[in-house]
Amino acid sequence: MRFGVYLPAFGELADPSGLAALAADAEGAGWDGVFLWDHLRYDIDTDVADPWVALAAMACATDTIRLGPLVTPLARRRVQVVARQSTTLDHLSGGRVTLGVGLGIDYWREFEGFGEGAADDRQRAAIVDESLTVLVGLWSGATVDNEGDHVTVRGVRFLPRPVQQPRIPVWSAALWPLTAGLRRSARLDGVMPFDGRGNNFGAAEVRRILDVVATHRPEDMTSRPFDVVIAGAVRRMPLAELADAGATWAMESLDPLTPLAAAREAVADGPPG
Repeated sequence: MRFGVYLPAFGELADPSGLAALAADAEGAGWDGVFLWDHLRYDIDTDVADPWVALAAMACATDTIRLGPLVTPLARRRVQVVARQSTTLDHLSGGRVTLGVGLGIDYWREFEGFGEGAADDRQRAAIVDESLTVLVGLWSGATVDNEGDHVTVRGVRFLPRPVQQPRIPVWSAALWPLTAGLRRSARLDGVMPFDGRGNNFGAAEVRRILDVVATHRPEDMTSRPFDVVIAGAVRRMPLAELADAGATWAMESLDPLTPLAAAREAVADGPPG
């Protein structure tokens, strides 16, 4: 099992220089990855950092840990921009990017506050599915054409390709126990499940998740690795049971508006074991 730190870039953690220093400290303490929430605002007025700019700073401050936004809501991001950002970050980091994707939520008016559409999960899901097809096409270096309901691409080719091949790994958020997000994840490289219980996932839930994924995984992807990412308080997790069930990452998830000193302390403790 690998261990990561999952940071909300709000408040005292909205300083990209501070996030770069935290990432360097995490690498030194033995963590395997540092990942950032992707939000435009929070439910109170506070500082918020752009994850892509912050991740670039973090990439320059580290050498080995994996990095990425977790999760980027493709329903409010232009997929062609995400393709450029993720590829550039993959080159800057030497191939250490994992892209987390999801539908996005509107708890904090990140859609409605800007007059954006995609008012419900069904519509957002359709945008995400179409965007993922285009994203993988643009990463491939081939000429992409897509005349869809939500995304239009007409004879466009993007170069360079990402460092990682056949593509940058993609994890999808999934609301447990609903299966729609799991079906999407089955076509990708991993899943990060969320629920209303503070992400208290045990071995039984991990096994059920993998059963659904196996049912819907395309035949040509069955031999590829698949990550199950569990977020929460790492030292309170039944790590051996989770790993035995098939979980591959455990994320130390910090709360919004965590003070910088507390984040430093959590990072300095290092991963379990």
